[in-house]
Parts: sequence; structure tokens; C-alpha cells
Amino acid sequence: MKNYKIAIINSSSFGKYFPNHLERLEKIGEVKHFTFENNIPGKELAEALQDFNIVIASVRPFFNKEFFDNKKQPLLLLSRHGIGFNNVDVVAAKEHGTIVTIVPPLVERDAVAENAVTNLLALIRQTVQSQEAVKSNEWKKRASFLGINVTGKVIGIIGCGNIGSRVAEIFKHGFNARLLVVDPNVNVDWANQNNIEIVELDYLLQNADIISLNASLNETSYHILKAPQFSLMKKGVYITNTARAELIDETALLNALDNGTVAGHATDVMYVEPSYSDHPLVKHPKVLVTPHTSAYAIECLQGMGEKCVQDVENFVNNLELQSVVS
Repeated sequence: MKNYKIAIINSSSFGKYFPNHLERLEKIGEVKHFTFENNIPGKELAEALQDFNIVIASVRPFFNKEFFDNKKQPLLLLSRHGIGFNNVDVVAAKEHGTIVTIVPPLVERDAVAENAVTNLLALIRQTVQSQEAVKSNEWKKRASFLGINVTGKVIGIIGCGNIGSRVAEIFKHGFNARLLVVDPNVNVDWANQNNIEIVELDYLLQNADIISLNASLNETSYHILKAPQFSLMKKGVYITNTARAELIDETALLNALDNGTVAGHATDVMYVEPSYSDHPLVKHPKVLVTPHTSAYAIECLQGMGEKCVQDVENFVNNLELQSVVS
């Protein structure tokens, strides 16, 4: 068997809950965990991974053209431990003979969608603050933890693919909400079956009580919410984001939080991860930040890890690979 060296990049969960995934990889070759800064230069990343020919990669860092151009020993396989691949230059990967695979979208669908709703509810009903009050023997403060009902509200879904459609279903059938969706590729039959309205972005922003961001990140969705969009929103809107931080202009968001346009923002994603207590969003009283844990459900992590291990096993045994993007 060829001498395989496998690098697991920036993943705090791979192999932790399902050690058999690591054991199977160790039967193939040397396995080593690496943690890099999110914005490590491509050349520096290539030098650090020069001896490794298989990578299992998290959402960061970026495997860009500079990385592939400076990777002298070919990278044979890059298996993304997730469903997105915007941190991989798939064109450069293909030019250098690297196969790039991802986790099938359905593996993460329920876990991420449920967390979008969970974080939103915790934000609206001030769950974290009220629990802290109890722990501090301040039960008497309970009247200050005032929220709103989600039932019957107008919910706007920006990005209604694999995960966004599940978020929409939960709000529609669990909360009897009116659903507005923005997505150029939305499944019209699905929308009609669920009595969900396909609208333009401006209409959604003007009418939604709650907005859920579930779009993939690309050149058309980057900063899809910036100052002009916040100016259209109803005063007191809530936003939940389990997709990508870059969908929102952070400065515009902070202004909207401070002027009351946005009543609260729940996010599982940040521009810089990890983020710390001095970050303006982390310390903002109207913001709930979780550390990119939307996929942290047992079923989801097991499925993600299994797919990556199968990618490696199939590759070394010359078997067909699934969910190949390059």
C-alpha cells in the first residue's frame, strides 16, 4: 500500500466521540491533528502539510491557489468534514490533481436547522439570562425576562435549500407561522405544498418579524444584509444565523442592534473563530453567540465522521467516491 499520511485540520470533534473513526484511519497511515489560524497564508499552510497527502478539513483555514501551488508533494484527497466547501479553491485543487469531497447535505440538515430555531428561542425568551439569575439567587428578577411568541409570526428565510427548507418547515408546522422565502433556486413544488411564499428580498425585509439566514456563501450572498437592508426591516426584528457570518455586514448589524431595529441576534458563526469575550458581538447584551456547534448532535457528528473515513478508505482502495466537488 502507498505510504499515506493523513492530516485532520482544525476539527475539535473528529474522533473525539467516535474513536473508531480514528482507528480506521490509523490502519491506513499516520494520522496527525493540526490547528491553524483561520487566515494562515496558503504557502505557510502548504509547508506545514508538505508531508501529508490526505487531508480531512474543517470550515477553516482556506485551501487557496497559493496553498496548492506551494504543495510540492501532491495532495491526493481533501475530504471536507462538513457540507460547504467555500474555503477550498476547487479549481486550483483540480488543476493540481486533488480530489475534493464533502459530506452529503442531508447529514447536517436536521441538526443545523434545529439549532437555528433553538438559538432563536433561547434569545427571544432570554433563557441564558434567566438561568443565570436563578444560579445567582435572583429568582425575583423573573419579570424582567420578557420575550415574544413565535407562533403566528412572519418568518423570513434567506436561503431555502437543504437546511433553510427544514428551518422553514419547523416554523411553518411547529409555530403556524407565515413563511416568506428568498432563494433563486427554491423548490416551487415544495413551497406550494407547504403554503410558503416565494418573495423578493426587500419584501421579506419589510414584513418579517424574524429572519433566518441559511444561504450558502458566494459572490451574490456576501453581505446580503448591510446598512440599506437593515433600514428596510421592521423595528424589533430578530435574526438567527447558522450559515456564515459573512452574510452580514458586522458594522451595520451592530448599528441596527444599538438603534433598536434588531431586537436580538443569535449566531453560531463568526468572522473570526474562535471569538472571545472582548468581541463587540460577544459582549453585546442583545446577542447570543454559540461556538459553531450547530452540527454538534450525535447523529450528525457520527454521519460526518463516517463519510470522511469512508472517503479515505474508498480512495486508497480505488473505490468510487461520493459527493465529489472537484
